[in-house]
Amino acid sequence: RKKCLLCTNVLMIMAASIMGCSKIAQSFELILIGRFLCGVSLCVPLHHQYAGEISPKKLRGFANSTSSFFWSLGKAIGQISGQRELLGSQYLWPMLMASCGFPALVQLVTLPFFPESPAYLLMHKGDHEGCKKAIRQLWGEGHHQAEIDDFMKEKATMKNTKILSVLELMKEPAFRWQLYMIAVLTATVQLCGINAV
Repeated sequence: RKKCLLCTNVLMIMAASIMGCSKIAQSFELILIGRFLCGVSLCVPLHHQYAGEISPKKLRGFANSTSSFFWSLGKAIGQISGQRELLGSQYLWPMLMASCGFPALVQLVTLPFFPESPAYLLMHKGDHEGCKKAIRQLWGEGHHQAEIDDFMKEKATMKNTKILSVLELMKEPAFRWQLYMIAVLTATVQLCGINAV
């Protein structure tokens, strides 16, 4: 999880650099390429997963809601700083386009000091000691055996569950309506007024 987040941050910094250089290069195509790279980065789902896995059970819902809050806050800050009086001027708009690289840079610098997800270490790597060490680093000293037992139950459940590829998932009739629902919700999220909120 952590390595994937780090790689995604590198991708975001590349995208910000490309968009920031578009005026110097006099190429609107660089903006399109940069926005495409921003779109294919996995920041939001990875943040949800990592934040949910490193937080204690009682704070998991709160930790997962932080990405939605900061996503909306980022949109609001982008719209405010995009005003002509701020960064939306003829000379400063490349800085506005490149500003998406700043949070990625902060995360790229700070994330190496965080441990890997305890659930990932235990369920995918089979590293019991690494899991316990990560839990102590994240949640402090204490009795965390209940959480470790929950991870083990989830791992046992996963062994009996067939992992589908994306193509298999799309072909599976049992998941068709869920996929339609997710696609419609994702496609229409811009129409729901979240930017205004």
